[in-house]
Amino acid sequence: MNRFVCLMMALSCGISSCGVAMAQNAEWLTDGKDNQRSAWQKDEHILTTSNVKNMTLLWKVKTGNEGRALHGLMPALIASKVTTENGPKEIVLVSGISDNLYAMDASDGTLLWKKHYEYPIPKPDFELPPDLPQVFGGKTPATLNFLDPGGSSDTPVIGEAQQDGKRPVYFADGGGTLHILNLADGSDLKPPVAFAKGKAWAMTLDGNVLWMPTTKSVNAVRLDDTQHEIKPWISESGGIWGRRGVALDSHGVAWATTGDGTYDAAKKEYANSIVGSELKGSEVQMKDYYAPTNWEWLLKRDLDPNNTPTIFMYKGKEIIAASGKECRMMLLDPSAPGGADHQTPMFRSDLFCNEEVDFQDHGSWGALSSWEDTDGTRWVLAPFWGAAHSKFHFPITNTPKTDKGGLAAFKVVEKDGKLVADPVWVSRDMDHGEPAIIANGIVFSYGSGDFTQQASPDKGLNFDSSIRARQANHVTLYAFDARTGKELYSSGDQITTFNHFSGISIANGRVYISAYDGTLYCFGLKEK
Repeated sequence: MNRFVCLMMALSCGISSCGVAMAQNAEWLTDGKDNQRSAWQKDEHILTTSNVKNMTLLWKVKTGNEGRALHGLMPALIASKVTTENGPKEIVLVSGISDNLYAMDASDGTLLWKKHYEYPIPKPDFELPPDLPQVFGGKTPATLNFLDPGGSSDTPVIGEAQQDGKRPVYFADGGGTLHILNLADGSDLKPPVAFAKGKAWAMTLDGNVLWMPTTKSVNAVRLDDTQHEIKPWISESGGIWGRRGVALDSHGVAWATTGDGTYDAAKKEYANSIVGSELKGSEVQMKDYYAPTNWEWLLKRDLDPNNTPTIFMYKGKEIIAASGKECRMMLLDPSAPGGADHQTPMFRSDLFCNEEVDFQDHGSWGALSSWEDTDGTRWVLAPFWGAAHSKFHFPITNTPKTDKGGLAAFKVVEKDGKLVADPVWVSRDMDHGEPAIIANGIVFSYGSGDFTQQASPDKGLNFDSSIRARQANHVTLYAFDARTGKELYSSGDQITTFNHFSGISIANGRVYISAYDGTLYCFGLKEK
């Protein structure tokens, strides 16, 4: 065989996924893949709609991370060609709620290094009377209140290579200290620095600015001046929500959602809203917001918009897509998200789930995702718990029909001069549908198996997490055709426990997902 033919065959395999051993350079450096929180992996070339059915469990690693409340491991991050003392490696980084960091070799799950952080436990803002019934949770890690698990609940972020080739990792422990580490070996690149305390969401890295929201505030630090404290934006009513942290628009405005509370702009109260904040000098300030007209109705039913939004361009215009427990799809213009009165979005759909008006077992939770098809079609994906609304029409309804949860897919289209989100398909039933990721025409999502009931008629409200954990099911990973929602793969019962407020990641033909017991699973195609 002549050299030209050999070369052409090698190139063909390199770009068309002949086998699965070909070199790949895809990465997943932040929760939701990018700062817009699209969750779209554009560089996946191994897994396809044709071969994803052949996925198998490649490896699993029990990290030893101890769960706190219902939390275990956060979504995995992946970096390629990391320079180590043993040569370049693809490294998987995962953090655990008990202040742990683990770095593994992506090829087989071998542990490369581990970090554990300890710190004085901060005194709670309010001490409950000792004779109060234990409805607010216990004191052991498994029985803690699921709303306040303590520990490191943020998902870290990996930076681009420095001039010396080292890849920085940014991670905040549960004591509010920021650690900047070398991904290759876990050593400190800079001394630790005080950052933000409280239950934190995923970090977002924008140049030299690191964002990290907590349930009380939106925080930022300039990495070239970490000793200079930046005043956070503090929510005066309604906590900060969004599992994937803030989503950044093209002007650097950080968008998040707020929880239950009151809306009164005169008092700087922006609960049940979608809020944007920006860094001005030494302070994070409110930039703009959208507050729904029915915010008081939402408050009385605990139906806050608790998802991380996703941001994208459509025909030259920047758009925010958002949702929440009420279960509507909304499109917003980041330059004026609520219009002149701050309460008029570009688009607001009918209810696509939560027909029961249930604050705990129904509604859209977690984060939205978005991708663009080869023909320019813009898609938005919303996970949800419970059944799809009986009066909401999806042109394609996959089976078995949703009962415990699913995934809803919308197309952004223009009608009568206005942008709308048109429903296209709804997935098969999933046991509590969770935020999706997209790669090469495939949508990956999962049923968390989480038992989400916080209150019942016979027992009332109880925040002891062990009660929910005992009644939970297990995680099931799914792959769907991105255009129709047809099921292409299911992990079945290979994952043995549930997870809570975690996520999935993909790079170079490997899909990563974790479970409450501290196990990280890696699925992909076996090498031929």
